[in-house]
Amino acid sequence: MLLRKGRKMAQRMVLGFGVTEGRMGRFLVAAMALGFAALIAAGIAAAWSTARNEAHTRDVNHTYEVELAIDRTRIAIEQSETTRRGFLLTGDPIYLDTYRSTMADLPTLIARIATLTRDNPLQQGNLAKLRALTDDLARQRERTIAAAQRGDRAAALALFVSETSAPRMRAVRTLAGAMAGEEQRLLAIRNAEQRASVRVFYTTLAIAGLLLVLVAAVTLATVLRYTRDLATSRDRVRDFADTLEAQVAERTADLTRANDEIQRFAYIVSHDLRSPLVNVMGFTAELEGAAATLCALIDRAEAHAPEIVTEDARLAAREDLPEAIGFIRSSTQKMDRLINAILKLSREGRRVIAPEPLDLTAMIDGITASLTQQLAQRGATVTVERPLPTIVSDRLATEQIFSNLIENAVKYLDPARVGQIVVRGKRDRARVTFEIEDNGRGIAPNDHSRVFDLFRRSGNQDQPGEGIGLAHVRTLAYRLGGVIDVASELGQGATFRLTLPVALTDATIVATSGKAP
Repeated sequence: MLLRKGRKMAQRMVLGFGVTEGRMGRFLVAAMALGFAALIAAGIAAAWSTARNEAHTRDVNHTYEVELAIDRTRIAIEQSETTRRGFLLTGDPIYLDTYRSTMADLPTLIARIATLTRDNPLQQGNLAKLRALTDDLARQRERTIAAAQRGDRAAALALFVSETSAPRMRAVRTLAGAMAGEEQRLLAIRNAEQRASVRVFYTTLAIAGLLLVLVAAVTLATVLRYTRDLATSRDRVRDFADTLEAQVAERTADLTRANDEIQRFAYIVSHDLRSPLVNVMGFTAELEGAAATLCALIDRAEAHAPEIVTEDARLAAREDLPEAIGFIRSSTQKMDRLINAILKLSREGRRVIAPEPLDLTAMIDGITASLTQQLAQRGATVTVERPLPTIVSDRLATEQIFSNLIENAVKYLDPARVGQIVVRGKRDRARVTFEIEDNGRGIAPNDHSRVFDLFRRSGNQDQPGEGIGLAHVRTLAYRLGGVIDVASELGQGATFRLTLPVALTDATIVATSGKAP
């Protein structure tokens, strides 16, 4: 009633400069549309500029690749000439072998240039000249090498003195320089185009920014005038807000009492769980260093004395140990995230619930995948009766609930039989009931309510844990407007039933945030 009366008062008001509330709304919508148009124009300009930058980067990289290919080819030609001369002067076969190897690589290097410059007719023409020069060089060199191999060093040297390889080499260098210069010319053109595109982008951005500033200034001035004229109305509405403030104060007191338990819970988590977790994370880092040292030792042993390295040692050092460390690190990180979430909840009060559509089938598949190792160790399977109903709820809280329940089912399986875990769901009007059923050791009937209490556990305490999982599940379920219970007999497995609303609404959140169950 209070809010409706205030709205009616505001709607009856007419602004001092003669503009009604409806016209003001239309003006603001038009201003916002103009601002969004400017933003869209800036976004299009940014996308275009980004595409141009990417194209320019590709072109620059291409230029560098062509220049590198040209340099490698020129170096190979000069290196082959050097080794050929070394063979003629010394007769040492090592020079001839190096010459043959270099000349064998030359066609590949030239082919690389051809591939990179296939869209450039000028470079293709230069490449044809380069092939002719290298072929001519190769034939001339083979004649001198053949004379040297026959033992006729005098003829070989005479051919070497009379040949024109030096002019040819100069021609090769000149041609390589011309090809590199062509690439630099193309790069200069591309750089100029890039600078032009950058100027266009900044011009568009400046125009869009100026338009946004103008729209913001006009809108701000209009809103200020509008709010000044509504000041009297707001004062009157404030007089009716006293009762609302009292309700808020009462609700705040309820929230404070509900948060006391969370504060105590977070204190225990921060002191009793974080210390061993920090130790585990520290020793995991030391294990990683030790694993690296061990792998290095295995590498050296394989290099110098491979017979002492067994296959088991090799697999342990290179696969088993890193994999185990990875599982340890992922588990500690998950625990650390949970602790951080609880501590943050303690500092900030209750986390804001953010309902969103959830695909429970995909979520359960992800949780099951994260438990692959534990399932394999216990020879257990998780069966999901598809499809699970979809709901609108908080993702983090829902995932924590199902993770805790499925992990508990895996942890407390009976080793005397093959583990089977089944997840199913059924919708009943505005509620959805999920069941997580296992054939594990079960829970005694007098412990059904006890297992949901904080730090309370039932049965044989042969599994690690502090007894906070199911207590946390119950709290989260209540925050999501749901309830959880268990049906079980000792030695016959257990079935946890979680009931949640199909769609978590603001009213549900308010109703469940006032006090703990």
